Amino acid sequence: MTSEEPSVVRLMHYDPTWPQEYAQTRSSLLYACEGWLSEVEHIGSTSIPGLIAQPTIDVLAGVRNQDEMEEVRPRIEGLNFFAVESDASSNPSYILTKPRRLLEGQSEPTHRVFLTTIDSPIWEQAMIVRDYLRSSAEDALKYEEIKMLHWKRCGGDRKQYDTAKSTYLTHLVDQIRASRQSPPPNA
Repeated sequence: MTSEEPSVVRLMHYDPTWPQEYAQTRSSLLYACEGWLSEVEHIGSTSIPGLIAQPTIDVLAGVRNQDEMEEVRPRIEGLNFFAVESDASSNPSYILTKPRRLLEGQSEPTHRVFLTTIDSPIWEQAMIVRDYLRSSAEDALKYEEIKMLHWKRCGGDRKQYDTAKSTYLTHLVDQIRASRQSPPPNA
């Protein structure tokens, strides 16, 4: 697909239909992939109740190995998803999007599938962040505040926003891992 995402990030208040959107997408993926997917998870800000988010349902689709990924990718594309990115480094993965047409030459994804192996760093990091933010309303609110601050500072510029958010999430994952390795206070 030749269209590009808009250069300005659009954020909106939590939509209570997002879990249902995820459930429908999960069902479609599992049906189309005929048992090839090991796990399917709702990730990203739309998976955190109450959080402001980009209106894109992010889905983590996991397979056991690279061969299964190559079997699954065309099945997901058959659901009107387009492969927009591939990481062929030591952690092979695909990002597939389902676009919503906006302006000429631009589209905003309504859904995004991150296809990777269930033992990859991508899988682990996405699950760590999601589970942590779901378990702590206070930290989810802090994440939302930081996200909004970055969005305002960069005027919604996609590249700057994505860079700032990625830096924050990397730091958050490091903090979560460190807290899991430290003994509890007064131990």
